[in-house]
Amino acid sequence: MTDLKTLDQLYTHIMKTIVSTGVAPHYTEIASALEIEVEEARTSLTDLMGPGKMAGYWLVPGTDIIGSFAPFNNVPTHYKITVNGESKWWGQ
Repeated sequence: MTDLKTLDQLYTHIMKTIVSTGVAPHYTEIASALEIEVEEARTSLTDLMGPGKMAGYWLVPGTDIIGSFAPFNNVPTHYKITVNGESKWWGQ
């Protein structure tokens, strides 16, 4: 199980990335940003968001790719979010 400090850093990095780019990072990008091994990033992501974890946060079934990270969706939905004229996010 991933330690709480790493999970906190992971959560913060994912949220900041989505806010700034409109897209959730891949675990290989997370590994680089947090300066951890790729496999550690992947397992940490599963520890944070895997089955039975937080509601509103899920991985695309059968993958280790972020599908939804509340209140954002990484997969396009009918809920396009626009802030100050900028529209790069999808809502749940």
